[in-house]
Parts: sequence; C-alpha cells; structure tokens
Amino acid sequence: MVKSELIESLAERADITLAKAEEIVDLFFDAVGDTLCNGHRVEIRGFGAFTVREYKAYEGRNPKTGERITVPPKRLPFWKTGMELKQRVDSAFPPTPVKASR
Repeated sequence: MVKSELIESLAERADITLAKAEEIVDLFFDAVGDTLCNGHRVEIRGFGAFTVREYKAYEGRNPKTGERITVPPKRLPFWKTGMELKQRVDSAFPPTPVKASR
C-alpha cells in the first residue's frame, strides 16, 4: 500500500472527502516525524514503535577507491514491530513446508 491508497481507503471507510483524508494522513506523518526529530519515541500499542537510534562516528572505507574516510555520527529512525501485529501477520499465512535435506 502506498500513501495515496491509504488516503483513498481512509476516505472510503470514514466517509470523508479525499482532501480531508489526505490532511489527516499528512498530520499523522508530520506528528510522527516531528516527534522523532525531537528525539522522542512514538508508540502505537499493538502495532509497533518508532525510536531514534544514535550511531557514533567511525572509520570506514570508500568501496570504490579503498580510501579511509571518517563517517560522522548520525541519528536514524528505527522501527520495532508490536507483538499483536507480528502474530496477526504470522497467522495470515499458512506455514511453508520444509523440505528434508539429503
């Protein structure tokens, strides 16, 4: 599902206009983004949580030239799936049979 499909689904299910649904979706994503930018956590019970992970600077190599470079410290968003969502997705698919190795 892409953002436009989410907007269409919300508009249909909530019986609102596409413009209103787009505004709601944009507000949600803006709120999540702003919260993460401020270093806070966003948790949606049963669905999952977004957090910010901090990475220290380190020495790396340019894969093309092999030259040593310093990679600066960075902060990146991280997603952890909630237990209810894990179980829901897992139960939606039948188990795949495992072939015996010889």
